[in-house]
Amino acid sequence: MAARGCGGAWRRGWQRGRALPGPAPGPLPRGQRAVACNARGGAVPAGKSGLAPWVPVVGLEIHAQISSNSKLFSGSQVQFAAPPNSLVSFFDASLPGTLPVLNRRCVEAAVMTGLALNCSINKKSLFDRKHYFYADLPAGYQITQQRVPIAVNGSLSYSLCIDNKMSQMVTKTVRIKQIQLEQDSGKSLHDDTRSQTLVDLNRAGVGLMEVVMEPDMCCGEEAAAAVRELQLILQTLGSSQAVMAEGQLRVDANVSVHHPGEPYGVRTEVKNINSIRFLAKAVDYEIQRQIEELENGGTILNETRAFDSKLGCTVPMRDKEGKQDYRFMPEPNLPPLILYDAKSLPADMNHQQVINIDWIHERLPDLPNVKREKLVEQYGILPEHSFALLNEDGLAEFYENVVKQTRMKPKRVIGWVLNDLLSYLKQHSLTVKESPVSAVLLADLLNLLEKKEISSTAAKQVLAELWKGEGKTPLEIVKEQKLQLLQDQKELEQICQAVIDRQENE
Repeated sequence: MAARGCGGAWRRGWQRGRALPGPAPGPLPRGQRAVACNARGGAVPAGKSGLAPWVPVVGLEIHAQISSNSKLFSGSQVQFAAPPNSLVSFFDASLPGTLPVLNRRCVEAAVMTGLALNCSINKKSLFDRKHYFYADLPAGYQITQQRVPIAVNGSLSYSLCIDNKMSQMVTKTVRIKQIQLEQDSGKSLHDDTRSQTLVDLNRAGVGLMEVVMEPDMCCGEEAAAAVRELQLILQTLGSSQAVMAEGQLRVDANVSVHHPGEPYGVRTEVKNINSIRFLAKAVDYEIQRQIEELENGGTILNETRAFDSKLGCTVPMRDKEGKQDYRFMPEPNLPPLILYDAKSLPADMNHQQVINIDWIHERLPDLPNVKREKLVEQYGILPEHSFALLNEDGLAEFYENVVKQTRMKPKRVIGWVLNDLLSYLKQHSLTVKESPVSAVLLADLLNLLEKKEISSTAAKQVLAELWKGEGKTPLEIVKEQKLQLLQDQKELEQICQAVIDRQENE
């Protein structure tokens, strides 16, 4: 569960470290990125103590809300921002005698995600109860997959820039430990004015996929790039909308530092980060904080922290020195989840009552890395341009629609889409779907430019008019503002002669 942490088996892999003496480095200016990620290696330069370089270690636990009309174990509807407690079934409220019924769609989404992340899909997975007591968890336990999750041992490849240069990119890989299905909790709403806490159970029981990544990353930039790639994959699959602003993708970052050749240091966990930009800042800040603490002779506490986006720092929430006993036990009301492939599927089995791994694998769409390769190969654009197109929802489709409807070469079209269209959208905080300039209008404008009916300068003027969304076509704007290039040589000569005559008269 995103709010309280999962992946206990992964956490046990972190080893305790000891503080190293030494003077503290100078203070970090507020808002400044703490760690410059070196794409070629993970070590941070030595501090004033002159000791060996520090090696940051970053692992992530990501909770993705599954795109499904109903919850994981009940028929309650899933809807963002619905009135409080309007989407709660008897099972969600944990009334006595209610039983869970597994949502097939959620299982298929988890299998699809596991296959896309190169995981091995367990044909037999188990459900467990994880006990803890909070007001927004009415049953007093969460149904999860602690012992045998649905998918294990995968990998995710992601790319990031070297020295912030889009033209210099390196590809890295993070191992995926496991993907497990589990319930979300409800939501506690704190009313400080009345000194009371209200509970909304609309979110209780919503299906989550927890993606547990091994500690293979070394800075905020790498963590952010990995999460962004995962987000694109989930959205491409349709297994999760992964909108972080709506809580559909929440990240817990586990951070520690150590010297080369030494055991991993004591880790801290930064909880519930809901922005990729904040993730990078939180990880980098926490790395620098731990280095400063250790070089100042202090110790790192095994604790849970939160990221304060206004202050740009992490703050303590609770310590984790005392091991919490979740009293895991097998879920008695759910049998083992059995999946099949083409070889193991019995001939007399009703195909509608089972989930076939091979059937799902055959229907996987092109993943973002494949789409990028196709864009580069088909249109001759640069690899960094393909990343920019896919990083904005709907922009790649917009670009391809413009290319299909214009005579301009794709290499020139990309400049107008990325430099002009995207810049405007960013400036006005608009999505591609909200753009007042459609692919058809931009294609018409570029056709006028390609036929040399207008100049590049005039094309920029026309584009500025199109942003106003007044319903005019590029040609109408050109005629109204008399922006056409003159093609008639005699007419040009007459204009030039008129200018000369006017100068002579003056």
